[in-house]
Amino acid sequence: MSAYQALYVRLKADLVVALKAGETLKLSVLRMLVSELGYKQIEVRASLPAGRQDLTDEDVVVVLNKEAKKRREAIESFTKGNRPEQAQKEQQELEILQVYMPKMLTEEEIRNEILKIREIDGITEFGQVMKVVAPRFKGRADGGLVARLVNEKINQS
Repeated sequence: MSAYQALYVRLKADLVVALKAGETLKLSVLRMLVSELGYKQIEVRASLPAGRQDLTDEDVVVVLNKEAKKRREAIESFTKGNRPEQAQKEQQELEILQVYMPKMLTEEEIRNEILKIREIDGITEFGQVMKVVAPRFKGRADGGLVARLVNEKINQS
């Protein structure tokens, strides 16, 4: 069983538990996540040759990160709009999503990885560095944080 299949089974099982326990917020988030994974699977099936039918682990992480990013942006927006009750709800949803997400790299780990990437030595253009660095951190680090650290590296050079 692939990690995706294991995660999908876990999501479905947790959904049933949340339903029986009457955990409405968790139930709502898990239903949304299962639905988004279904849409992603349809997208994958339509865009690839008939050989691959299931989502890869990377596909699942992309969906999880997309949903987490939506929550972070909503939290920021509601906080700026002086709507703390909505921001708190979004924060709770984000915490539920994070249970299923892979461990993210810390700022220090990202900084160390960037220093190890020799292909970027001497490159001073942000976009060129990001083309090399971004794929290595996909699904394992926040893109905004990676961009900030790359910018620091470029400015040090």
